[in-house]
Order: sequence, then structure tokens, then C-alpha cells
Amino acid sequence: MRRVALVTLVVDDYDEAIRFYTEALGFRLAEDAPRPDGSRWVVVQPGSEGAGTGLLLARAKDEAQGSRVGDQTGGRVGFFLHTDDFARDHARTTAAGVTFLEEPRHEPYGTVAVFQDLYGNRWDLLQPAA
Repeated sequence: MRRVALVTLVVDDYDEAIRFYTEALGFRLAEDAPRPDGSRWVVVQPGSEGAGTGLLLARAKDEAQGSRVGDQTGGRVGFFLHTDDFARDHARTTAAGVTFLEEPRHEPYGTVAVFQDLYGNRWDLLQPAA
């Protein structure tokens, strides 16, 4: 079996990113380990262990990486968070301060709304159609 296990998300600060993803989005902190170079190996996941792709939260190390924080996909939606209950998760994340860039809409493929993370990266919250 092959799968994408992790996707790197460049962040300004490990702890503020951990807080956003765990508190506002309800992800779980899967790993947070110091590295010999002073960085950390930080992984958050949206579901239970082994369920879906995790995010490797990587602190920007230089100006080039720092310039990518919040705009890793050139302003396009780059991340897709699937849910089995759109209304529940939309209400919970909105109450936690997540900024949605549009009202929820119903498309042939499901119920969706674009939101941004703490740095401005665009995400779809999506409940796929049955």
C-alpha cells in the first residue's frame, strides 16, 4: 500500500501553529520532538492515528522559506479538510475564531466553504456528497 503520509506546511512559530491546528481545527498533536539542529519535528493530524495525511509543521529557517509562510500555493486553495458533518465542524471552527472567506455552498461534489489558517493559507472544509 502506498499513501502520502505527510505534507510540509511552513510556519512562523511551532507553538502558535500547534495551538491553531489543535485548538481551532481540532487536530491532534501526533509528534513534537526536538531535533539536533535546534528545530523540532512537529506533526499534527486531523483524525485518529493513521487516519489520513498529517501536516509536518516546519518553522521557516531563512528569508526564502519565510516568504512562503501563508502563501504556499500562490493564493489557491491548497488544503482540503474532509468532514462527515459540515454543520458541526463549520460551527465549531467559526466559534474558535477560524476565518471563513465565503458562506457555505452546496456543490454537486458536496458542501464546502473556504477558510484560511492562521497564516492565510486557504483551505476547503468539505463534506463530500453521498
